[in-house]
Amino acid sequence: MPSKALIASAKLASLVKKRKEFGFDAETDLNLEHNFSNVMERVQSIIKKIEPHDSVKRYTELGVDCYKGEAKIISPFEIDVNGKTLSTRNIIIATGARPMIPALKGIEKIKYLTSDNIWDIRDLPENLVVLGAGPIGCELAQAFSRLGSKVTIVQRGKRIMKKEDPDAAEIIVGKFKAEGIDVLLNHAAKAFKVTHDKIKNPAAVQGENEKFLICDHDGKEISIKFDKILIALGRSANVTGFGIEELGIELNKRKTIETNEFLQTNFPNIYCSGDVHGRYQFTHTAAHESWYAAVNSLFGNFKKFRVDYSTIPWATFTDPEVARVGLNETEAKSKGIKYEIVKYQLDDLDRAIADSKSDGFVKVLTMPGKDKILGVTIVGNHASDMLAEFVLAMKHKIGLNKILGTIHIYPTMAEANKYAAGLWKKNHAPEKLIAWIEKYHGWMRK
Repeated sequence: MPSKALIASAKLASLVKKRKEFGFDAETDLNLEHNFSNVMERVQSIIKKIEPHDSVKRYTELGVDCYKGEAKIISPFEIDVNGKTLSTRNIIIATGARPMIPALKGIEKIKYLTSDNIWDIRDLPENLVVLGAGPIGCELAQAFSRLGSKVTIVQRGKRIMKKEDPDAAEIIVGKFKAEGIDVLLNHAAKAFKVTHDKIKNPAAVQGENEKFLICDHDGKEISIKFDKILIALGRSANVTGFGIEELGIELNKRKTIETNEFLQTNFPNIYCSGDVHGRYQFTHTAAHESWYAAVNSLFGNFKKFRVDYSTIPWATFTDPEVARVGLNETEAKSKGIKYEIVKYQLDDLDRAIADSKSDGFVKVLTMPGKDKILGVTIVGNHASDMLAEFVLAMKHKIGLNKILGTIHIYPTMAEANKYAAGLWKKNHAPEKLIAWIEKYHGWMRK
């Protein structure tokens, strides 16, 4: 939620800068005198408003016994918390994850930022380097750029957002570059360097060093100067320090806790959910898994439920957003799954045109010859909200024909879903029947 609060402030700053697109004279007195410190204080206020949703007070009122402190599993049926031993029939491990920090030479010489501590800064970075171009890196890179930082994204691979289809990532790259963000692809970070040049950098006399990220690019060494650096290379599961090593709970090759389809570890009474499980590191997936872990631990002697991952949605909250559920083209090709595709461009949608937010598309993969949905990728304004209809459809096996037959409010972004279904219908029009109807109406006109 902190990042989404920051994104909201950055979006306002972006709209003010684009006021001429919306019919306002560029000279109109609409200057956004944003104070970065105030923006970050707003983020903290949002956090405080949301905190009660997961507070000790709330869960205590719901009848849960809450213990605050350092916990350690001392046996399959016992946990020690601050010297007090709690006995139990079942345990659920939900210890989450932390930002992944690379073992780069010289990293101990700098104060790096992560998605955990970036909310503590109150001075806007002049030159911000974002190491990593996944969801966190992309979201925060755009937000800080819109708030006034000079932002450079450094990505080891050949494209950003590697879990998304190339056509989706290309739209975001184009948007970033249009907004002044430098996107450096195929740049492998090697080390950090801190210099103290009193001649070239008079400020260094006062103790302000120059900081550089050293990268390898096509066999050449590249130095990238920065004031602050955000490390956004993913998250590592918290699997140490609370007894699972001593107990012998197994990890997989990703260094997350290994479970079966019921979320049981190699100890049948010890379950796992959330980021420490690591299959999908999303808050909504953690809640989804936690339901299965809790129900299976409580009622597993009577009936256990296999966790359902068939319709896990996710979104990257850039502008435009990128939202997805099920298969995308990249996955379908790699798995050899046959599919058909329809792709509706948002520059044809009335609401997107009215909002000057027409970048993007709705792309639906279906079974060949059928309207069964295999997966959906949406790039666009409010893509995460638009996706919900397809998540529901996939979960309950609703095809594109029924989406096409559903009334959608005009004008809304959600109409794009119906138009995508309409494209599928057009591609599967019964040609023989249409030919017969044409002859029939020709006869009727005589």
